Amino acid sequence: MIEILNPSELARARETGAVVGRILRTLRTRSVVGTNLLEIDQWAGEMIADAGAQSCYIDYAPSFGRGPFGHYICTGVNDAVLHGMPRDYPLADGDLLTLDLAVVKDGVAADAAVSFLVGTARPAESVAMIEATDRALAAGIAAARPGGRLGDISFAIGSTLRAAGYRINTDFGGHGIGSTMHQDPHVSNMGRPGRGYQLRPGLLLALEPWVMADTDRLITDPEDGWTLRSATGCRTAHSEHTIAITEDGAEILTR
Repeated sequence: MIEILNPSELARARETGAVVGRILRTLRTRSVVGTNLLEIDQWAGEMIADAGAQSCYIDYAPSFGRGPFGHYICTGVNDAVLHGMPRDYPLADGDLLTLDLAVVKDGVAADAAVSFLVGTARPAESVAMIEATDRALAAGIAAARPGGRLGDISFAIGSTLRAAGYRINTDFGGHGIGSTMHQDPHVSNMGRPGRGYQLRPGLLLALEPWVMADTDRLITDPEDGWTLRSATGCRTAHSEHTIAITEDGAEILTR
């Protein structure tokens, strides 16, 4: 199902997006050397409740996961790029951490992710990978215009990632979002311009370019049945915003 939001729903989407952006900013500041991933999950749960919102993840149980996710936020470290289940792990200097958060408030969901380096170490390859996903996200947002096509967004994201030297996995990508977290249409991180669903004002999309340093193959963590890791153990990065298509272009809701 593809939802088109009316002005009242879009106003609520802005509020939900602001909640997601605010929580991610706070968690990024708090995530320092020695912070445990389970602490981050606890903080996320407290801030979601304080905002009068609900986590989209606690009861999330799609076919590719092992039962309900059971946590408030996805925390991916180094080789964990998607659906990172919080675990008992204290962050180390130079870890590449991805925080991915989706909540629903007043009947509308928003979803965003940010990758960053913990502490003071700045491995050049990790910095370059984070910057590439940020550029790809910006390119996808710039291509999201009313009357355009989904393929325009996918092409912009994919072209940016390929130009940076990364291979692209198309098993997981962006998605529609609205009254629920995951909806049609699927927004691949690789595509052809001028193809696919026509973008209309009121459409909400979560765009999420992600890459792995030296592979395009994923494996599922055998212990938690959720965390998707690079098949080679290389580092990974992931950037995401929820945007609304408006008459004037794309509006970032989770800035």
